[in-house]
Amino acid sequence: MSTPVHVPLRDLADAVGSVLGPGPWRQVDQQRIDTFADATDDHQWIHTDPERAAAGPFGATVAHGYLTLSLVPTLLGALVVVDGAAMGVNYGLDRVRFPAPVTAGSRVRASAVLAEVQPVGGGVQARFDVTIEVEHGAKPACIATVLCRFYGAEVSA
Repeated sequence: MSTPVHVPLRDLADAVGSVLGPGPWRQVDQQRIDTFADATDDHQWIHTDPERAAAGPFGATVAHGYLTLSLVPTLLGALVVVDGAAMGVNYGLDRVRFPAPVTAGSRVRASAVLAEVQPVGGGVQARFDVTIEVEHGAKPACIATVLCRFYGAEVSA
C-alpha cells in the first residue's frame, strides 16, 4: 500500500509539478452504489438493478459518475497530506469528465499532479489534475481538475 506524500503547507507552492501516486485501490461494490443511489434519489436501473443491467450496455451495474467524483477527497488524501494545515476545503472543480464506467465490484485508484498553488486570504488554493483509473480498464473512469483550499498558521504570503 502506498503512503501519502507529506508536504508542509508553507512549502506547498514549491511542490508544483509533483506527480502524486498512484494511490491504493478502493473497491466500488454494489452496496456502495446502492447507498449513493439512496442518498441522491438516483435509482436508475443501470446503477441499482443487477439483473437488468447485466443485459444492458455495460454488462453490469455501474457507479454513478458523481459517486466516482465523490471519492476524490478520499483518493487524493491517500496521495498527499498537507502538514500544518488547520483546515482543508473543497473549493470546486474546473473540469470533470467520465471517459469510462466503473462497474460494480471494480477497484479504482487515483493519481494526480499538483498543477498550481496560489495564495488566498489566510491560506492557499491548490489545483490538482486528478485521474481516477479502473483496475484493468483501458480508459480512466474520471479526469478532474480539483481546487482545494488549505488554511493554517504556516502560510506565507
